[in-house]
This record gives sequence, structure tokens and C-alpha cells, in this order.
Amino acid sequence: MNTDKIYAEAIANEYAPKKTSKVIALKKLDRKAKLPAEVFAYSLGIVASLILGAGMCLSMKVIGNGSTFSFVIGIIIGMIGLTGVGINYPIYRKIRENGKQKYASDIMMLANEISTED
Repeated sequence: MNTDKIYAEAIANEYAPKKTSKVIALKKLDRKAKLPAEVFAYSLGIVASLILGAGMCLSMKVIGNGSTFSFVIGIIIGMIGLTGVGINYPIYRKIRENGKQKYASDIMMLANEISTED
């Protein structure tokens, strides 16, 4: 087995021009439709979880001065975080549905082309 030849072919394939297929284009369109919803969901989820955690820490006297005021503020901040966590999935679904509608005609057209090819 000539490992030098295999290595040389692997490098040559890496630099060879890539032919994009319709399936790859379909995957890219699908990803383009879904990516904004995923980015939003992860971002809001992280922020809302951090807010919820900060509220919990305040209400449990882990941070702050341990006063009743800190406790009440911690509860309020925690509820804001819980609200963010609670609305994250419905907003994600709406954004994803909008993205799918936006690219539906292109995806359906390309999928039909792929399925009717011989």
C-alpha cells in the first residue's frame, strides 16, 4: 500500500473544485430557514436562565446584603427570568415557522427537482 499516494490524493481532493449538488443546496436552504430561530432560542434561553439564577441567588441570600428588600427584588428578578424561559419555546416555534414559510417555495421546488431526476 502506497501511503504517499493516498496522502497526495487526499490533499488534492481537498483543493479540487467542489461540485455542489442539489441535495447540498437543499440542506443549505433548510438550514437557512431554521438557523435564526435556533440562534434566538439559545440566546434568550441563556439570558433568561442567568436572570433566573441571579434572582434565585438574591432571594436565597447568596448574593446581596440579605435584607428583605433583596429577597423581594430577587423574587421579582426570578419571575422575570421564569417568564423569559417560559416564552422562549413559543417564540422559537413562531420564528421557525416564519423561516420555513419564507423558504418553502424554494425548498419545495428544489425537492421536486431532486425527486423527479432519473
